[in-house]
Amino acid sequence: MIKTAFLTSLALIAFAANSVLCRLALAEPLMDAASFTVVRLLSGALVLFLLLSIQPRAAAERTKEDTGSSWSASVLLFVYAAAFSYAYISLDTATGALILFGAVQITMVLKTIWSGYRLTALEWLGLALAFSGFVYLMLPSANTPSLLGFILMLISGVAWGFYTLKGHGSTSPLRDTAYNFIRSIPFVLVLLWLTMPTAHYSFEGIVYAALSGAVASALGYTIWYMVLVGLAATQAAVLQLFVPIIAALGGVLFVGEALSVQLILATIMVLGGVCLVIVGKQKIAIKQS
Repeated sequence: MIKTAFLTSLALIAFAANSVLCRLALAEPLMDAASFTVVRLLSGALVLFLLLSIQPRAAAERTKEDTGSSWSASVLLFVYAAAFSYAYISLDTATGALILFGAVQITMVLKTIWSGYRLTALEWLGLALAFSGFVYLMLPSANTPSLLGFILMLISGVAWGFYTLKGHGSTSPLRDTAYNFIRSIPFVLVLLWLTMPTAHYSFEGIVYAALSGAVASALGYTIWYMVLVGLAATQAAVLQLFVPIIAALGGVLFVGEALSVQLILATIMVLGGVCLVIVGKQKIAIKQS
């Protein structure tokens, strides 16, 4: 239990660290968004490849039945990472993390509805509250986030939500994640070629991007998959709601950002709404068991 709690904390901190590291690199800016994406995905692919190399038996057992790794999953991973970087040009750490993880959870809920699942009254209430939180966040005020940044982070969240859904059938999460990162390299190279004339970077920015890819992404995702073995799906979903809170604290401590009352209230509405949906699903599961 203590080991699971420790690893869970590390994984959630890693998720939040991606937001903090991206803002540290782009806020100055120490590098451009495209370069951050390129370094992040390449460093993540390298670390995951090295992890696979020490598990030759697992690599040899790869079969066509594995569903977590595919070209479509790699496209989603690339879209998530690229939109994530460009969104953080104009969003602060806490706002970006809230939009991202709110969009992830809502995407997965809507996908469930599309598949024929009927929501209970509690789940509809939660979904309405979460959407209302996003609307409130975007109401005109001095603290209103950039519309373009909001849209880009929504795209990033939707892509990550579908990427997560694709990984549900994986029999070897580490292996599939590694192949998804490796398959994203052609898209990374195209982005590098297209943006090379306007690219700018510094040593410090490259370090932040490499830490985001090699540690917060590659190792963070690996630790999270290890944790999922000891967690129920509902527990895992609820725990992820702590990420925007951790990211907000990281933004205050490391990026020097301030938290507005509007953002705090929007966070309560979005995360509270998602939590109601999760609780509603849990009640149905208990009744059916």
